[in-house]
Parts: sequence; C-alpha cells; structure tokens
Amino acid sequence: MKIDFKKQVIPHIVALLTFLLITVLFFNPIFFDGKKLAQEDINQWRGGAQELEQYREKTGEEGLWNNSQFGGMPAYLVNVRWSDSIVSGIKSVLSFGLPHPVKNIFLSFLCFYILLLAFKVRPYLAIGGALAFGLSSYMLIGLGAGHNARIGAIAFMPLIIAGIHIAFTRNKILGFGLTAVAVALELRESHPQITYYLLMILGVYGVLQLIAFIKSKRAKDFAITSALLVIAALLALGTSFGRMWSIYEFSKYSQRGKSELSKSISDQENTEGLSKDYAFKYSNGILEPLVMMIPDFYGGSSGHLLVQDEDSKVLAALQKSRDPQTANQLARYTSAYWGNQPYTAPYYAGAVICLLFAIGIAFADKKYVIWLVIVAALGIILSWGDNFKALNYFFFDYLPGYNKFRSVTFTIIMPLLAMPLLGFIGLEKLLAKGLNKETQKKLFIALGATGGFCLLVVMFAGMASFTKTGEHQLPAWFLKALQDDRKSLMRGDALRSLVFILIGFGLIFFNLKNKLSFGIMAGVLSLITLVDLWNVDRRYFDDGNFKRERDNSFFSMTEADKEILKDKGLSYRVYNPQGTFMDARTSYHHKSLGGYNGARIRRYEELFNGCIQEETSQLISSLQSGSRSVSGYGVLNMLNTKYIVFGPAKNAVLKNNEALGNAWFVESIKKVNSADEEFDSTCEINPAKEAVIDISKFTPAEAGYDASASITLSEYKPNELVYESNSSKDGLAVFSEVYYPIGWTATIDGKEVDIMRANFVLRALNVPAGKHTITFKFEPKAYTVGDSVTLASCIILLLVFLGSIGWTIKQEKVAS
Repeated sequence: MKIDFKKQVIPHIVALLTFLLITVLFFNPIFFDGKKLAQEDINQWRGGAQELEQYREKTGEEGLWNNSQFGGMPAYLVNVRWSDSIVSGIKSVLSFGLPHPVKNIFLSFLCFYILLLAFKVRPYLAIGGALAFGLSSYMLIGLGAGHNARIGAIAFMPLIIAGIHIAFTRNKILGFGLTAVAVALELRESHPQITYYLLMILGVYGVLQLIAFIKSKRAKDFAITSALLVIAALLALGTSFGRMWSIYEFSKYSQRGKSELSKSISDQENTEGLSKDYAFKYSNGILEPLVMMIPDFYGGSSGHLLVQDEDSKVLAALQKSRDPQTANQLARYTSAYWGNQPYTAPYYAGAVICLLFAIGIAFADKKYVIWLVIVAALGIILSWGDNFKALNYFFFDYLPGYNKFRSVTFTIIMPLLAMPLLGFIGLEKLLAKGLNKETQKKLFIALGATGGFCLLVVMFAGMASFTKTGEHQLPAWFLKALQDDRKSLMRGDALRSLVFILIGFGLIFFNLKNKLSFGIMAGVLSLITLVDLWNVDRRYFDDGNFKRERDNSFFSMTEADKEILKDKGLSYRVYNPQGTFMDARTSYHHKSLGGYNGARIRRYEELFNGCIQEETSQLISSLQSGSRSVSGYGVLNMLNTKYIVFGPAKNAVLKNNEALGNAWFVESIKKVNSADEEFDSTCEINPAKEAVIDISKFTPAEAGYDASASITLSEYKPNELVYESNSSKDGLAVFSEVYYPIGWTATIDGKEVDIMRANFVLRALNVPAGKHTITFKFEPKAYTVGDSVTLASCIILLLVFLGSIGWTIKQEKVAS
C-alpha cells in the first residue's frame, strides 16, 4: 500500500500543528507565564474535595464518602478515582500531553476535524470547521467558568458521530473500534446532560439512516452495523460501569430523585426529578439564539456593565446627573444584556459559519440537510425552555430522564455542532458542482438570508425595546441612555457580522470563478473564521481569566478558621449561613453543613429548607437583638453543629455548646408512620432526649435509658467511623451522620447489625447493654464491584481498538 505523503499525510500534519498553535497562543499565559485558569467552579470543587484529596494522599485509598459537604454524602460526584487509566491515557495521547483543562479545546478541534473527514470534507477545509467548533464562545465561556466536564464531553461528541458514520458508510470494523473508544472517552467526562443531547442527535441520525437503508433494500446491513455499534457502546459503558452505577444509584436519593413527602418544601416539587422552576430558570428568549450570528444582539454578557465603558451614553448621563448617590445606585442597572436570564453570555457560532450553514441547507445532500436542520431546530426550541412551554413541558414530563437536567440553554450545543458540520459538507458539495446559473442563485440566496438579515438589523435596530423586565421603572433620562447604548451594540455587531459574511462569500465566489485557488480560499476562510471568533471570545475570556498559583487566596485561612481549628475534636460541623449551598470554601477547612454541588441528598435539602432555615432566621434575629447565645436549635444540635461562622474575623465565630456530639443515647422514641410525620416531628422534638423513627420502614427495639451511658467517636476516616459505647441498659443510639441506605454497614463487636434512620436524616442503632465497639464502614458495591468491571472493560477496549486498526490496515493492503 503506497502512501502519497503530500496528499495523505502533510494535510493532517498541518491540521495538528494548526490546532496546537492556536491552543498555545490562545492560552499563552499558561504556557509562557506559568499561570493557571481562574475557574470559580473549580475553586469550589477543590473546597469540597479537599478532605478526599488529603485522605488519598495519606493512605493511597479512596475516601468514597464526603463528610465535608452537606453533612455528608457519597463522593461519587465530588472526587473518586476509578481504574480507567487506559481511557485517560488515550485522552492524553490524543491531546499531545497538553495541560488540563485547555486540552479540551484542542480535543474539540481534533475531534471535529475527524468528523468532517468522515463526511468527506477535504482536510484544508476541515481545519476551518474544527476551529469554528472549538472556538465558539460557548466553549470558552464554559471553560472560564470551570465547567471542564461539560466542555470535555462536548469535545468528544464529534468523534462519536464520526465513528458511527464511518461504520454506516465506509468501514464497519474501523467504525466499531472508533465508536467504542469515543464513547468511552465521552462517558469518562461524566456529564450525562451533554451525553443525553448527543443521544438526541444520534437518534435523528439513526432514524434517517434506517429509512435510507430500507429504501435501498439493505435492512440487513443496517441491522448488522447497528448491532456492532451497540456492542461498541456496551463495551464503552463497561469502562465507566462503576461511575455510572454509582451515579444512577445516588440519583434516586438526590434532589433529582422523587421526594417521599406529600407536601412541597421550598421550591422542590414532589415529583421525580427537578422542579420546573429550577430546571427552566435559565431559558433563552425566542430571538436570543440570534446571538449565534450577532453576538451583541441582546447586548452581550450580563456581566458587562455599560457604566464601565468610557464612551457610553450611560456613563455620560450619570455624570451629568450631578447626584453621586443616585448615580451609584443606577450604575448597578447598566448591564449591556437586556434579555431575561439572570446571568448569561452569548454563544457565538461565527458569522461565516452562519453563511456556510445557509450554504449547507442549499447544497448538501438532502439526508444531511434534514438531519442537521432538525437537530439545530430542536436544540434551539429546547433552549427556549419556559418561553415555549408547549413542547418543553411535554419533554420534561414524558421524555425519560429529561427532568434530571437544569440549564436547558445547554441544548444550544446542538445547533453549534450542526451548523459548522452542515456548512462544510455543503461547501464541499458546492465546490464539487461548480458555478452555474442554479448554484449561483442558491449561493446568493444564502448570502441574502444571512448578510441580508444583518443589514436589516443595522438599518432597523431601533425597532427593538432594549429593555428588560422591570427597567421601565428607571428614570426616563437614564433608560434612554441605556437603550441607546444597547442599540449601538446591536447595530455595531450586526455590521461586523455583515463584513465577515461578505468576506467569506467573496472567497467562495472567487474560487468558484477560478480567480482564487482552493488552497488560498480554504486557508483564508479558516483565517477569517479564526479572527472572527477569537475577537469575540476575547470579550469574555481574556488575561483576567488567568492567575498565578500563588495568587489564589480563595482558601487562605481566616482568623475565624484558625479559631475553629483550635478545637482538635475528631469530627464536628461548621455552619456558614451566608450562601450555604454555594459555599465550598468552608468545606476546605471544616466539615460543613453547606457546600457546592449540583446533586445533594434530597432529604438533607428538605430538612435544610424546612427546618434549618427557620432556625437560622431565629438565630439571626437573636444576634440582631444583641445576644450571642446559641440555644434551643434542635436540628443544628443533632447535626453536631459546634460552630456557626458569620465572617472571616475571630469574633464572627459562635460556639454552640448544645451541639449533641458524634453520638448519644436517647430517652424515648417517637414512632411515626410516614415521611411527612417524620419530617414534622424532627423539626419539633428535643433530639437530645427523643428520636423520631418511621416504624413503617424500621423496627427499633424496646429499650431503656441509662443517664450515665456514654458513646464516643474513637477513630475517624471518611469511610469508616469507630465508636466506643458503655451503657448499663439496652438503648437506642443516634449518630450525627447522614443516613444513606446503600453501601454503609454497621457492626457491634464485629457482628453486623441493621442501620436505622432517625430524625429524618440521621443514623441510629439498637445498642445492647455493656461495653462495645461500634464500626460504620462505607463499602458500596458500585465501587468495589463496579471498579473491577471498569478495569476489565478498559483492557478489552484497548485490545478491540488496536485490533480494529490492525484489521483495517490489513484489509487495505489486501485491497491494494
């Protein structure tokens, strides 16, 4: 088999070097200044993962249970390492050892490039498409926020589609091997929401392929290929078996699971999955997806304050007001963004890509047009969320698993993938057809649909309201300036996009006229795509996104932390009432009642919303009246909340002397028969004396009470707790640890006993009289068994992938 190095190798080398160069240049502070990305979500993740990291470093073992967040929860979604080093090794090889997380942008280039090659787009054209996908502002904004798993999962979406397409159209075995590896890489990123949207894309593709195969009387061939791909997917699932098992298991008990309460607690609905209010909190306006072509169509980022722009009319108006107090108040209302989402930034696809998408609709094969237009339209409609309830509420209520996901605007990744894919497929088709009367007409229609729209926006921008909900109450002089600035942003970006569309059109047109070579056209098209996206990306991702490691003061110990850590007790909890569920900084140094994680144990969240918030309000009222006494807060006490911290200063720490400790015997049991009764009683009892047990689920023994009995924590590990008890009577012991029904076992002097749930969220045991050693261990099968399956599957995956490549090379040699 003879290889034409110039045609078959050089273009791919050029592509790889281009992707590497762009990655290094865009993230140059990392490579040349020794800086790191400043990612808020990653900072928060580090806070929640600190105890687990320390335990792993000290013992070489996995902690599995995370005691530093939300009173305790499984560590699966925080920090667990699985035996999937083969898959992570493949990712490292594909990313040429680039640092995390910027490697995900390089991988998005590479995978989309492979996807375009699979659809027979020539390499030099495919480079531009790859850059467009990887540099869409959606990717960079997500990376800046610290959504590394989401961006990593998106990066591998094109590789999966490529493997499946190769299997159906060119080479079953190679497609089988590539799909298996690609799905394994996707699942390892552990972002089920993005994988779910990928399945939507593949579902439409599969239906259209089935129709095509049936029409060509090749149904058997479709069945064989599909069976191979199912096997590939199952093998890939095996490489993440433990991870997926544990997440599925936990989901039933998280706030994404169904509540056992008949009444609503806070904003949670009593259905399985998230509430609609929570899931659709971020919903695009009907016209908001136009930011894919005109980034400032809705003003840009919600974080961009016009008062910070020296030439803005808002700033000039505030300066003329000569009222510093009013000006300072109004300055908070100068966001450039005028849509209705709480926080957002535009997901710009690129003006040239929008032109190419229109060209793709006009020239690509009908089957690809139908597939990718459906995908793009579906992604846009789903991103409307609350603004298109007819379809979105139907999906939320009836599409399996869809109600587990929040931020429905993430579906915009569907058009962001479909547009460059169809665009470059269509461009390749147009170039093959050449210029004639028919193609010229379609080409100008594509120009009119995109450039013409931008021109209309430039001419008639003043017809928009440029006002978000509630802003009509602002002073008229101020609102007028605000509207004028927003209008200027829309008009300026519409004109900008029009210029890029005209340049892109000119390149294609002159190539079709044989006045520009293919190489120059493809190269300059890639260049203007790069310039277009790079400049917009820099609005939201600039040098401010990087910082030196030593500059990270987020976890620096405060005087309050130092004061609390003087307490050398093995385990106690700290409560920071300020942003409890958005605060993992407290978790970095302490075992916190709060934390930062999108999945929490539902019962704990319900207890917090229904009881702890009320106790917190009472505590704050007491403080405001001048009292620093912490007394009578039963739920805080039973969670062993020993310290409450209101700020960084030493005197901001309140010690709770009534915290009940790690475990205690109770005098009596309040028996209830439902979750509702259990919840209501927990908020009312004195937990030092009484425990609430749901006897429809658990059977507490009739027990006495020894006032002199003791039970103390003697050994502590995240996944193992050892207590010493001493009592003259059989008794019920309550432990200030969160109850989780799967994986925890309890033994008394080595003999296993049943763990009961007490006080809605805590653990309890029937403890016999005498001196005993009580041990709790967390050994979930999802990890012990799941990790073994993961390791075995990874080994098989590697052999299958290498075998598919070897088989393909051998077949090509035979064919030649």
